Amino acid sequence: MVYSCAYFKNGPQDSLDDAQLAKLDHICRKLDLRPDELFLDIGCGWGALAVRAAERYGAFATGCTLSLRQDLFTANLISERRLQHRVRILESDYAKLSGQFDKVASVGMFEHVGRRRLRRYFRKVFTLLRDDGLFLNHGIVRPEGATDGPETLFLQKKVFPGGELATLSTVIREAGRAGFEILDVENLRPHYALTCHRWVERLQQNVEECLRHVSREAYRTWLLYLAGSAISFESGATDVCQILMAKRRPTTLRRLTREYMYA
Repeated sequence: MVYSCAYFKNGPQDSLDDAQLAKLDHICRKLDLRPDELFLDIGCGWGALAVRAAERYGAFATGCTLSLRQDLFTANLISERRLQHRVRILESDYAKLSGQFDKVASVGMFEHVGRRRLRRYFRKVFTLLRDDGLFLNHGIVRPEGATDGPETLFLQKKVFPGGELATLSTVIREAGRAGFEILDVENLRPHYALTCHRWVERLQQNVEECLRHVSREAYRTWLLYLAGSAISFESGATDVCQILMAKRRPTTLRRLTREYMYA
C-alpha cells in the first residue's frame, strides 16, 4: 500500500515490495532520523512511512491525510503493530497543522498543491520544522520547457483532478524564498520507470480482483496511465526528485558528507 516511487537499491532484480521498503529506509536515512525524534509525514497515504519511522527508527511519528479511508486503514495498521504510543494519523489538511517537528517528509503530495501555491506550501512546512531539523520533499517534476499536452488533460480529468507539475528550478526557487537551504537533490527517474512497470504487471495479474472494486473503465484508465508514466520516466519526459532541505541557519551542525545516507 505504498503509492510512490520505489527505490531499487540492488537493481531491477529487486522485488517491488523490497524496493518500496528500501525507499522508506532511504528517506529515513536521508533525514538522519533518530530515536524519540518527532517526525511528520505530510500526505501520509496508507501510513507505511510513519509506521516504518516508528518501528525501525524509534521516532514518534505523525501523519496527515485528507482521505477517510486512509485514516481508517492506517488506524488499523497502527493497532495491529501495537504502535499507538508511537504513531498518530490525523485526517487533516497539512495547512491546518500546528506544532514543530524534528524531521518532516512529504512524499508524492506536493504535485497536488499547484504551482501557484508552492510558496505557501513551503512557508507552512518551514513553520512546522524546528530550527535544526531536516525536511525531505519527494515528488514528480517536469523538465524545463515542458508544456501541457493532451496527456495532461487526460490526467487532470481522469486521474489527478487539480494536479500540476512544476519544474525543479521552480521548486528550488520557492523553497529558497521560504527560507530553506538545499542540501541534497537526487533524481530517481529510472526507479520510477521500474516502479510503474511493476504496477502495470500487478494490475494485469490481478484484473479480476481489481474489477471487484472498480469499473472496467477505471481499471483501463489506470492501466493506461501507469503504462504511459513508465514510458514518460524512461524517455526523460518526467523526473522525480528527492530534495533534502534545512532552515538556513549560521550555527546549525550538520553532517559534512553524504556517506551516512548509504551506510
